[in-house]
Amino acid sequence: MIRQRLIEKQIGASTSFRWRGIEISRIEGLSDAVFGFAITLLVVSLEVPKTFNELASAMNGFGAFAICFGLLFLVWYNQHKFFRRYGLQDTITIVLNAILLFVVLFYVYPLKFLFTFLVNRITGGHGEVRLANGNIESMLESESQMGTLMLIFGVGYLAIFLVFVLLYFHAYRRREQLELTALERFDTINSIQESGLNCVIALVSISLVWFGGYRYSSFAGMTYMLTGFAMAAHGFIMGSRRKELEKRVNTQIAETAYEPELQS
Repeated sequence: MIRQRLIEKQIGASTSFRWRGIEISRIEGLSDAVFGFAITLLVVSLEVPKTFNELASAMNGFGAFAICFGLLFLVWYNQHKFFRRYGLQDTITIVLNAILLFVVLFYVYPLKFLFTFLVNRITGGHGEVRLANGNIESMLESESQMGTLMLIFGVGYLAIFLVFVLLYFHAYRRREQLELTALERFDTINSIQESGLNCVIALVSISLVWFGGYRYSSFAGMTYMLTGFAMAAHGFIMGSRRKELEKRVNTQIAETAYEPELQS
């Protein structure tokens, strides 16, 4: 099991954040099954090729599958890291995780459809697909459908990161019970802000299509390219603040350790 291997090798662990969830919970076991089923849905529609032309056609879907697989794995890894850090299994965590799994399953096909279309256009295609009966049809019949497609993707993107905002906020609310250190509290707030930035980007993309119409569909898609810049800027700012906090914490620890020596 991948999750168990990651735990054994301490992948994703940090010296400044104690892992509180060492054992794989039943919630995570169910999550693994759901994510595995979601990945299966990405390829279940592909039949075993009977001719080389069919094989070549099937290989054309590799790019879209790779992108979708990467996105699902990123969501899975973020969920894995959350359970390792906080080890929460209360009702609120279960409900929020169930919502996350629902969104992942519901959006598998829209996700595959969108990136199949985009990869087809990037590689020089015309957004057409060959049906099971051999007919070739356009994946989108009108530009307005592209706007609707971007709305669907944006809502799913927003829902996933909103769940992570709520999960990390719930963990922060229980900081006393979890005995989070100053650095762990800072990292939790940082995770809330990162997920929140992704929610803002999704809202901007949705707003462009909702208020501007399908003509802004391409701009709505390019909005997600801001994610890298936003995360980099946020990481730089929060990284500087974290170093300052870490210095203060280390100074306090040193002073606390030095006081008994003075008393003796």
